[in-house]
Amino acid sequence: MARLADYFVVVGYDLDKRGSSDGQGRILQRFPEKDWEDNPFPQGIELFCQPNGWQLYTERQPPAFFVAVLTDINSERHYCACFTFWEEVDNSQPQKSLSSEADEDDDSGILQPAQLFAPKSLVLVSRLDHTDVFRNCLGLIYTVHIDGLNVQLENLIGNLLTCVIPIAGGSQRTITLGAGDRQVIQTPITDSLPVSGCSVAQLFRQLGIINVLYLFCAALTEHKILFLSSSYHRLTDACRALLAIMFPLKYSFTYVPILPGKLLEVLSTPTPFIIGVNSFFRSETQELLDVIIADLDGGTVTIPECVHISLLPDPLLHQTQTALSMVLDPELEIADHAFPQGSTQPSSPKIQDKEIRAVFLWLFAQLFQGYRWCLHIIRIHPEPVIRFHKAAFLGQRSLTEDDFLMKVLDGMAFAGFVSERGPPYRAIDLFDDLIANEVERIRLEEGNPHKMMNHVKELAEHLFKNENPYPAVAMHKVQRPSEGSHLQLHQMIFPHLDEVTVQLFIDHAAAKLRSAPPAVKVEKNCMVPSGPPLGAIVDRNGNVLANSARRLEVVRNCITYIFENKMLEAKKLLPAVLRALKGRAARQCLTQELNLHVQQNRAVLDDQQFDYVVRMMNCTLQDCSHMDEYGIAAALLPLVTAFCRKLGAGITQFAYSCVQEHTVWTNMQFWEAMFYSDVQNHIRALYIEVSEHELPSPDQGELVEEDKCALEIASEQRRLWPTLSKEKQQELIQKEESTVFSQAIHYANRMSYLLLPLDTSKNRLLRSSGLGDVESVSNSYVTNSIAGSMAESYDTESGFEDAETSDVANSVVRFINRFVDKVCNESGVTNEHLKALHTMIPDIVQMHIETLDAVHRESKRLPPIQKPKLLRPALLAGEELMMDGLRVYLIADGREEATGVLGGPPLLPAEGAIFLTTYRLIFKGTPSDPLVAEQVVTRSFPVASLTKEKKISISLQMDQFIQEGLQLRSCTFQLMKIAFDEEVASDLAEVFRKHIHKLRYPQHVRGTFAFTVGQSSKLVVEHKHKEKNQSLNSWQTNELFHGLKSGVLTMGRMNHSTTTLSKNLMKNAKKTIGRQYVTRKKYTPPTWENRGSIQSQVDEDEISVSEEVDQSSLTMSSTIKSSDRQTMSNVVERACCRDYQRLGLGTLSNSLTRSKNEPFRISTVNRMYTVCRSYPGLLIVPQSIPDSTIQRISRCYRQNRFPVVCWRNSRTKAVLLRSAGLHGKGVAGFFKSPNAPSAGPSQADSISLEQEKYLHAIISSMPSYSDTSGRNTLSGFTSAHMSSSDSSDKQRQPKIGALMKQVMGSKEELPGTFSRGGKWGSIRVSGRISSYNPDIGTRLAGKDSPQANGGPSETHFLRQQRAHLYIIGDKSQLKGAKQDSFQQWEVVPIEVFDVRQVKTSFKKLMKACVPSSSSLDSNMTFYRCLEESEWMCLLHKVLQVSVLVVELLDTGSSVMVSLEDGWDITTQVVSLVQLLSDPYYRTFDGFRLLVEKEWLSFGHRFSHRGAQTMTSQSSGFTPVFLQFLDCVHQIHLQFPMEFEFSQYYLKFLAYHYVSNRFRTFLLDSDYERIELGVMYEEKGERKNPQVYKSVWDNIDRLNKKTPIFFNYMFSPEDGEVLKPYSCISNLKVWEFYTEETLSEGPSYDWELIHGRPETTEEAERQDTSAPKSQRKIIWPCYDNKSKVEPDAITKLFQELQSLEVELGQVSEKWKDTWDKIKATQRTETKLEHRHTLSTSLLMSSNLSHHRRVNLQESGVGSSLNLTLDTESSSTSTPSGSMVGGRPSTSTLYSQFQTTESEHRSFEGILYKKGALLKPWKPRWFVLDKTKHQLRYYENRQDKDCKGVIDLAEVESVTPGTPTMGAPKAIDEKAFFDLKTTKRFYNFCAQDSHNAQLWIDSIQSCLSDA
Repeated sequence: MARLADYFVVVGYDLDKRGSSDGQGRILQRFPEKDWEDNPFPQGIELFCQPNGWQLYTERQPPAFFVAVLTDINSERHYCACFTFWEEVDNSQPQKSLSSEADEDDDSGILQPAQLFAPKSLVLVSRLDHTDVFRNCLGLIYTVHIDGLNVQLENLIGNLLTCVIPIAGGSQRTITLGAGDRQVIQTPITDSLPVSGCSVAQLFRQLGIINVLYLFCAALTEHKILFLSSSYHRLTDACRALLAIMFPLKYSFTYVPILPGKLLEVLSTPTPFIIGVNSFFRSETQELLDVIIADLDGGTVTIPECVHISLLPDPLLHQTQTALSMVLDPELEIADHAFPQGSTQPSSPKIQDKEIRAVFLWLFAQLFQGYRWCLHIIRIHPEPVIRFHKAAFLGQRSLTEDDFLMKVLDGMAFAGFVSERGPPYRAIDLFDDLIANEVERIRLEEGNPHKMMNHVKELAEHLFKNENPYPAVAMHKVQRPSEGSHLQLHQMIFPHLDEVTVQLFIDHAAAKLRSAPPAVKVEKNCMVPSGPPLGAIVDRNGNVLANSARRLEVVRNCITYIFENKMLEAKKLLPAVLRALKGRAARQCLTQELNLHVQQNRAVLDDQQFDYVVRMMNCTLQDCSHMDEYGIAAALLPLVTAFCRKLGAGITQFAYSCVQEHTVWTNMQFWEAMFYSDVQNHIRALYIEVSEHELPSPDQGELVEEDKCALEIASEQRRLWPTLSKEKQQELIQKEESTVFSQAIHYANRMSYLLLPLDTSKNRLLRSSGLGDVESVSNSYVTNSIAGSMAESYDTESGFEDAETSDVANSVVRFINRFVDKVCNESGVTNEHLKALHTMIPDIVQMHIETLDAVHRESKRLPPIQKPKLLRPALLAGEELMMDGLRVYLIADGREEATGVLGGPPLLPAEGAIFLTTYRLIFKGTPSDPLVAEQVVTRSFPVASLTKEKKISISLQMDQFIQEGLQLRSCTFQLMKIAFDEEVASDLAEVFRKHIHKLRYPQHVRGTFAFTVGQSSKLVVEHKHKEKNQSLNSWQTNELFHGLKSGVLTMGRMNHSTTTLSKNLMKNAKKTIGRQYVTRKKYTPPTWENRGSIQSQVDEDEISVSEEVDQSSLTMSSTIKSSDRQTMSNVVERACCRDYQRLGLGTLSNSLTRSKNEPFRISTVNRMYTVCRSYPGLLIVPQSIPDSTIQRISRCYRQNRFPVVCWRNSRTKAVLLRSAGLHGKGVAGFFKSPNAPSAGPSQADSISLEQEKYLHAIISSMPSYSDTSGRNTLSGFTSAHMSSSDSSDKQRQPKIGALMKQVMGSKEELPGTFSRGGKWGSIRVSGRISSYNPDIGTRLAGKDSPQANGGPSETHFLRQQRAHLYIIGDKSQLKGAKQDSFQQWEVVPIEVFDVRQVKTSFKKLMKACVPSSSSLDSNMTFYRCLEESEWMCLLHKVLQVSVLVVELLDTGSSVMVSLEDGWDITTQVVSLVQLLSDPYYRTFDGFRLLVEKEWLSFGHRFSHRGAQTMTSQSSGFTPVFLQFLDCVHQIHLQFPMEFEFSQYYLKFLAYHYVSNRFRTFLLDSDYERIELGVMYEEKGERKNPQVYKSVWDNIDRLNKKTPIFFNYMFSPEDGEVLKPYSCISNLKVWEFYTEETLSEGPSYDWELIHGRPETTEEAERQDTSAPKSQRKIIWPCYDNKSKVEPDAITKLFQELQSLEVELGQVSEKWKDTWDKIKATQRTETKLEHRHTLSTSLLMSSNLSHHRRVNLQESGVGSSLNLTLDTESSSTSTPSGSMVGGRPSTSTLYSQFQTTESEHRSFEGILYKKGALLKPWKPRWFVLDKTKHQLRYYENRQDKDCKGVIDLAEVESVTPGTPTMGAPKAIDEKAFFDLKTTKRFYNFCAQDSHNAQLWIDSIQSCLSDA
């Protein structure tokens, strides 16, 4: 029973304080005046009566009522019902002013309103929440006062304060205050269920479903919530509603439904709250940053940005939303029905309120189902102590990742829930019933909203019944004041009440109560049912991770094998077991299985068994989180103290010393849960024993008792507790306490086992997770850290070992002490026991440390675990180990082949060692998977090719904790991910990294392997940077002595022609000796600092470097002094000179004279490298240009790289020139606008004139120039070309205007298209695939319809009009340049990519080909990554430009390539052009010469681009040369019969140009090579026959031995010019990027792999007893395919060789054999008359008409199917497709080897309008359905197709109209137009009928497609 009202208070306006700024209220009277003992009077009531502040009003307000809630210090809630009315204030007494509100419009303060009203409140304070009763009672008191009824107010108040009602129990009480009134109070049936009235329904109506759900989740996850409304009553209701839907959780933070304005600062409290504030204060709430604001009037919920609300987990959230919408808006479901069933109105608000609450109750039943199975009862008497095992609950519900549930379980509300609902013996309510009995039903309802609604309705009924137990309530009778009574003019002031009367009432009632017998309400306590266990629920949901029975079988078998000592079997299964242990079921299975093998708490194993068991335990623990939600660590805890091995006499090592490295052991929550679970088991056992003793005979009882769970036993004990005697009670309490105490001792031991490391001197575990910050609270997430003193690193050499071990000991002691304090306090251990524990713990730890020391000593003596022995790699001659092998694991990267994902056992991860040599990084080892453990895995790459190295940390499943790893990426497309074994100390790993860096980036190029090879690695010379005086350093002296021995160096004096050079240079030059090209002087250049000054002097004085050169006798001999002539013979050796001689550019005869009429000469102007540092010493320049001009011209070009000739077409005599782009200042001069005002002849002018002169000299050297009559001027542009004759072909049409327009960006045509008349667009390079079709030459010629597929086109087409010299320049550089239209040259502006693009593209290409980890993003496939790298686009661009240049040269125009600095893209283009144009360069000698000339002599910056030294490290790796080789590879694929060398040759070069094994590709120019003395290395110089300094020598030597570099299909044509397709679709990814051979590593260090004798095969041959299988398995990523399965010819060579060896013959060189066979083959072929296409084609060299060969794999064996491309459309006779003249182009449809007639769907003559200003011409058109194209020829007999219109590009065919120049006398209807994506064609047939036929035929072709 409880008082209905505790206090009645009258609060009024405080008139005494009315002068102050804010008005105040004061308590006028309160009853009773003395506080109740059980319930003190709450403070601050006057603030809550007027939350907006006390004010005087000028007019009377209607009475108001609301309920405020105050919370006292014991967190008891007091409901303050405030009834407020307004009374007239006596305004006569003098006063200064009124409150500011009252006189706000009164400035002077003199005038006062006649009438003022002050508020007065009647307040009831109660602990019960009966809002309506309070309203009625206070209303009645007011009515009696205002209407002046004849009733004493004192009596009413006395009755009110003495009214007593039951709190709960569903009773009905009628009360009366004695004014003829009657009220019925219904008490709820159960006290625990909240009473909500309609407030919940109202809250949902105000805010909507989603908003309320947000608030609900926010309240549960402890956020701050603020309600705003202008109504106080609504604020209280909203807060009440939010609390009601949180049931069964209770809100335990600040709860203030109405907050007075004066207390607004409460809102900035750091703790969570639910508070209501009047909207009047909205502005003050705006700056709250972390408060969720719900505006009840506006229906909005505002969540600040910084607040993240965790929502309910799906599918619960969705189900809850659905259910709520069915309750609140039942019509929604049938809103779309055509015939809705009746009206489905929502229930009445009271019922709806309960339905909504039922939904939330259902939701909590879902969330908390099975919670009772995770309760640990740790004490039963005197009071139950219960703990909740959060981790187990989350684990069993599979909700460990769920943020919401995690926060709820950690929250205060849930802690209260456990302590309130945890006890097993208590009264139960609706929620307990739901959790226990309805779980199955709820599970079935999940997918079915209607079933769920039925359940919700049932629950709602219960809730309604609870609030309204008696439906037929007797009528209330309460007087209300008469209408408008509050407006009466003269109202009575509320009287002062008589305290004595009221007090008498109260005393009287109290006496009555005392005399009455105590009403004992029987508490219906019972055992709380637990409901079905959790495991079962979850399994049916299917949330458990599926673990197939097969996996569990594997785990069981492996464990059985281990304990049966079948170690080999166990070893085979182990990897599979370790993989299976990723799954939860397998981990549980492991713990169960291991348990079976423990007898009497101990299992002694031998070393191998122990090792396996520990590995499995580690693997199991490694995937457990620190929470151990699945109880795996808990199950292993007893096992790690059971399994052990004997180390020596009396020394045993337990498993726990090997499984300490897991965070779970440092998590305080884990230990608490474990402790409580064990205590619970012991206490259960305690009571089971007790009951057994009591039972006289063994009968059914004990079985029943055995099965009971701890909570059931506890419940039974609590029931019996009151019946026990005091002594018995005391005894039980003592027993329980000592049980807990003994467990605490046990756990102190256990924790010291797992926290003290085997080697206490270095404590890895505690250091990493930082054990022991004493302050951190154990239940928070801070606790998996145990910080403190462990964090220091221990230095064993310091001599303080004892101090350190004690330091480890201290932190462990601290950790255990914290644990013991917490659990003992919670479980009520006595203080004496606790003190005893604290003294015991340090001893336990110390003892354990001592035993561990002994174990540690012994374990060091153990033979190490059998790890695979380290395999030594084979080294090259001169290669030395820098570091001995470090044991590592090679981890699989993103390439799937070796991991077994694509089938087969996994080769990776592999265990072995990594070796660092002076040349390479080598991993050699064996796969961890025992099924392939006998294979050897090798992966290596040159140190010089390393592009990126980064530290990674790797955890391997085989050996749980590997400390650290490295990821090494190489530009030879190799990646090594290695993890260091634990035996490798981390400082050793660091040394390894430093060594790599040192080797990768030597100080100077002399530190690279190519130079240090053969020297001991200790002698690597550190090059001093600051050699100011560059005389002969030791290195050059060395070179000099070698030279003198071999007698080829000559000392000579300086050439006197250089006297005008600066003195500085002279000094240096005199000291030098060496071999220059011509002068054979070794020249040491000035240092970089001095270089600038020389340059500037030369600039100022404009001296000519050679006096004689200025004279007109420009023979070669004039520039060479007699003293040097003897050394001239050596010049010819050099690549450039040999090639110039071959091309007839600068022939050197013995007499050193040359014919005067040669157009070009070899200039020695650069012999001292003064003109251009990066050019060779000898250059080809026009005969007529003196050296002085050259010097001046060179300054216009970047890096002084002026135009020089590098190749001449032997047929057309057109020359190819190369240079760098122009300097900015040179552009204006180069294209000087003819009408630009010039201020006198400046230096720039003279230079630009000399430049023009230079270009003219080149043009005039061409025979084609001398042929044309005079200079082409505009007047030469006649109208002759308008006629259809070819007379205009001889004349050149000036295109400069059109070209310049294009350069300036004219909009006339699509970029990159060409039309007749030579309009010629820039090669447009877009970010992705160029939109431009790369068949430039054709369009340049003005041909109408170029090949659609970018194929090559004809050779004789460019006759009509062309410039003599085309300059390929960079578009960005030529911007804004005007061009003289009378010049003989023409500039082709193209957009080029810069080297930065190459660099980034290459990085992406590497990542695509060799990803570091398999991509999780399914979109990022290999081809997508390849596309994004844009590598293919770059190749396409280079090839495109090269093909353009080839076509121009082939038609007799010279070309000058003048891009960037002239050493990257220029070099690529120039080299490719020569390769395509000149068959010589496709041979071994030619290709070598090409690379030496264009790449080495012309100064491609190999060292800089390859980042070979410290200085170029920052510039990064830019593979310009690799790009060139890739282009060559693409051409090789398209023309496999044109190259003498094989694809392997290109890969070999690609590998070795970055490997630094040879000196060939080191340094940036000839100048640097001479400076270092590596230019003319004599072959005799080699000390070690194996060490080759030049890659070419090495290739020559290998080529003599083996045909590996030779292309058997080599069958060149005479003078064949190649024009490859360059479209991206025609390019292939180079195998070099993707192939890998794990069996032997890269095959490019040929001696390593092929130099070793093959022992295995001999062994196989001897063993002939067993039948041999003919099957061969080739493993793509493991085997070297070409070696295991060689091609037919190589195989024949091998057989021949082995036969020769068997017969004891001298083995013949393969080349001789090959040549013999080829010779015989030729004679046979002649006899055969080529009747068949036998393989003889491969070797015959007369295949003049095969342009490309497509090798297609055919289905039969390994036979070769050759499809020979011939242009089938070029001949009209069906049989003539194989013979006939040589067509110049091949088509896409090479595979159609059918007769011609099948290709001609429709044909006939059509007139076709030419391009701009061209006439209509009749042509023979052929419509070809098969190839889907329209071709045309000059006439019917013509074999050469003049053009092709691809039907794929046709957009429409429409009837046309005749245009200018159309054929006369032809019907208008005979015209039709064809529109393609590129251009518009006008056609005219012979008549309208024919035209219609053509239109129909083309249309049908289009529709077929």
